[in-house]
Amino acid sequence: MTDTPTRKRRLSLAPLKRLPSWSVLAAGTLVGGLSGGGYGMLTPPTYTATSYVVAVPTGKTEVNSALGFAQAYGRVATQLTVLADARERAGVPVRTLQRSVQAATSPDAPMVAVSATSSRPGLASDMANAVSRALTRQANAAKGSTHVQLVQFSKASKPTEPTSASSKVTAVVGACAGGLLCGLALLARPRRTRRDDDPAPAASVPGPAAAADARGRR
Repeated sequence: MTDTPTRKRRLSLAPLKRLPSWSVLAAGTLVGGLSGGGYGMLTPPTYTATSYVVAVPTGKTEVNSALGFAQAYGRVATQLTVLADARERAGVPVRTLQRSVQAATSPDAPMVAVSATSSRPGLASDMANAVSRALTRQANAAKGSTHVQLVQFSKASKPTEPTSASSKVTAVVGACAGGLLCGLALLARPRRTRRDDDPAPAASVPGPAAAADARGRR
C-alpha cells in the first residue's frame, strides 16, 4: 500500500523524462528572451552627455607637465569639493552627481572628459557642463603655481539617443543566457540508473536453429 503513491509519482514524471533535450533548450531560450525583453521595456532609458576640458601650459611649462596635470584633474573631477561647487548650477544634490558623473583622461592628450548619465537628456548635459566648469574654476585658481590652466574644449550637448540597451538587445541577451543555463543543466544532470523495482531485462532465449544444433552435438 505504501508503494502506490511512489509509483504514481514516477509514472507522472515519466513523460517529462522522455522529453528531448532540444525542447528543454527551446523552453529556456524562450523564457530568457521574454524575461530580457520585459526588463528592457520596463527599465527607463538612460542618456549620457560628455564635456571636454583641456590642460594648456602657460609660460615656459612643458607639454608633458600639462599632461600630468590633466591626469590629476581627471581624478579630482569627481571629488566632493568640485561636485559641491557644481551642485547649484546643475540643480541636483551632491549625491546625484556622485552617482551620475564620471571623469576619464587620455594617456596621450592633456584632456579630461566629464560624462554624466541621467534618464533625462537635458539633465545629463547640465550636470556634465556644471562639473566641467567647476573643475575649470578650481584648476585656474591655482594656475599661478601650477603654470597650467584648464580651457573648455567642448561643451556637453543634449543627447538625442539613449545609451542604454534597447529591449531587443536585452531580449537577445536573455535568450542566450536562458539557453546557456539550460544547456549546462542538461550536461550536469545525473544519468538515470536502474532501480530495484524496475523490471529486469528479459533473458535471451535461443532460437530453434540454435537449440537443434545443441541437441545434435550431444
